[in-house]
Amino acid sequence: MNVPVPTTLKLIDPRTLQIDWSDGQCRRYAVQELRDQCPCAGCREKRTHGAAQPNPLQLTILSAAEARPLRVESMKPVGNYAYSIAFSDGHDTGIYTLEFLRELGAAVPTTGTP
Repeated sequence: MNVPVPTTLKLIDPRTLQIDWSDGQCRRYAVQELRDQCPCAGCREKRTHGAAQPNPLQLTILSAAEARPLRVESMKPVGNYAYSIAFSDGHDTGIYTLEFLRELGAAVPTTGTP
């Protein structure tokens, strides 16, 4: 099976990543969606079993990184099959396979040239 590969990665704005693929498809990803769908073991566990219930008598203190708007800090290829994404909240352990990235986001209609 031949999986298309990214040819261009660019931030459209601080909250939107665009990936152009080798098969001509263009997809846009909300940074929050990428973070929410992180495939690392810890994030999968939280999605499956839910986060631990906080003590209602304790306040959660956010770090400075968690308090600011979420951004993609960097994306690095992992072999020829995935990307590691580092987010502004300090999270960087998710490895997003090319197949998974193709499932996320939304296809951007392309305009044909005559």
